[in-house]
Amino acid sequence: MRSGRRSGRLHPLHLAGWLFADVLLVLALIAMGDQGDPAAARQPAPGASSPGAESPKPSPSPSGPRAVERKPVKIALEADSSDRTRIVQQLRKATAKYEGRQAAIVLTFGHHQDAGAGVAYAGRINSLLGEARPRMFRGATTRDFVLLRGGGGRADLEIYFYTY
Repeated sequence: MRSGRRSGRLHPLHLAGWLFADVLLVLALIAMGDQGDPAAARQPAPGASSPGAESPKPSPSPSGPRAVERKPVKIALEADSSDRTRIVQQLRKATAKYEGRQAAIVLTFGHHQDAGAGVAYAGRINSLLGEARPRMFRGATTRDFVLLRGGGGRADLEIYFYTY
């Protein structure tokens, strides 16, 4: 006779939702990254203009869907999760050279031995992105992850910017 107790094993169906979400994210990244670079298409071919020829007219503003750069900008920060000011300052400093660009996707990896604490720290960092750079992170999709190492207070961010 089978007892009513549950075994300590994790049933594969419990992971189906996570697997679906991760596959969906990968497909979205592939679709957005495969759009190409509209700015590259607007650049004149080498040798297309001859000396003394009139200057080319400025190209019209881009139209159609924006693409996402394939290579992320990687930054790291260290601060206690309760130190809002330090987190915001580090985010501003690390993203200063990307001023004027808009982030499409931000993947944040909180370092911690406990998965829940690491994901919570990543979520804390992502919640302060808009405070650090409102224009840069407006409308950006964020995801919270954990790296099972360290004792906390550290995060690695991968920022995927739009191409224009």
